[in-house]
Formats: sequence, C-alpha cells, structure tokens
Amino acid sequence: MTRKPPRRNVLPESEETPLVLPHAVIAVTESGALDVTLDGTDFPPPSEDETWTRSTFGPLLDALTRDRTITVRIEVHESDGSMFTDIIHARRRTTPEPPDTQDESKNETENERGARVKRSSKRQPDLVEVSGEGFVPGEDVAAAVIVSHTDATDTGDARTLLDRGRLRSLLSDGGREVILFGRISGTTHVRRLP
Repeated sequence: MTRKPPRRNVLPESEETPLVLPHAVIAVTESGALDVTLDGTDFPPPSEDETWTRSTFGPLLDALTRDRTITVRIEVHESDGSMFTDIIHARRRTTPEPPDTQDESKNETENERGARVKRSSKRQPDLVEVSGEGFVPGEDVAAAVIVSHTDATDTGDARTLLDRGRLRSLLSDGGREVILFGRISGTTHVRRLP
C-alpha cells in the first residue's frame, strides 16, 4: 500500500503575505527633529525647507504608509534611549457600490426610500466618547474594553483566563471601563463609561 503525500494548502502567489514588511526607523533628536529611514534609506520631508518633527508625526506616518495603503513596521528611538515599535496597518479597502445598484437607487419610489430610511434608523449606534491626552500626533491609539483584572506575581508576570461566553455577554451589555493605549508613546488612559 503506497501512502499519498499529505495535502498542502498553498495560496496563489498574489495572496501570500509578504515575508518582510517595510521597516521605518525614526530617531528623535534632542531638538525634537526626527531622522527617518525606510528600509535603511533616508526618508526626507516633502520639501527641502521642511523638517520632520513630533508635530508632523501624523503626516510622516501617512507618507511612510502611502496614505495607509501599505502596512509598515515603525521603530521609534527616543533621545532618552527608550524605544517603541509598532505596526501601522493599511486600511481595509472598501469596494465601491456596483453601477447597477447606484442606478436602481435613483429609480426607487418615495415609499421605498422611506422604508429604507426607517430600517436604517432602527440601527442607530449608541455612541460614547472616550478621550485622553498626551499621545504622539498621528500615532495609532488602541481602544480596549476592560473585561477583567488580575494581579502581577512577585516576578512581575501577569496572567488571566477569559471565559468566551462571559466575554460575549460583557461586550453585548457594554463594558464598564475602556483603555486608550498609544502604541508608540505608551501613553495609557483608563476611563470609566457613564
């Protein structure tokens, strides 16, 4: 009896994840200016009379990620010797509505349009604003709902076990606290929801 080799799922070449992301290194000088390289090559500002600074960090990230169309690994070296790393993800592309659908929406009757508005108005989100200060301009800030707490051990390690069923119910009922975490600056704010 001959054995068949195990079957492997291989993605077509166009769908493979790149093995190496573009790598940006940002060194913050004592004066607050930023020295920037992308894959080891200098990355100058758009014009010669400009300088990358902390206040232009947002436009710098946009330039490095080509307006968030590519994912880039960012490494920030502060003048005090600390270092932060993050991956700035490309935004998901949204596909435009097909032309046939657009034409149909022009031809819908007043009653159909009213019914569509009533259906969409039933799903209005209940928004709560959570804010904090001290982040680097343009940095990626994670927002997370706190679902549990744990204590660190005497070695500084922390561990928690989460029940998926409880997570679902907590998230559907609305959490009580939210964390805003700056992925580059490390700035953290914990806010209680009203």
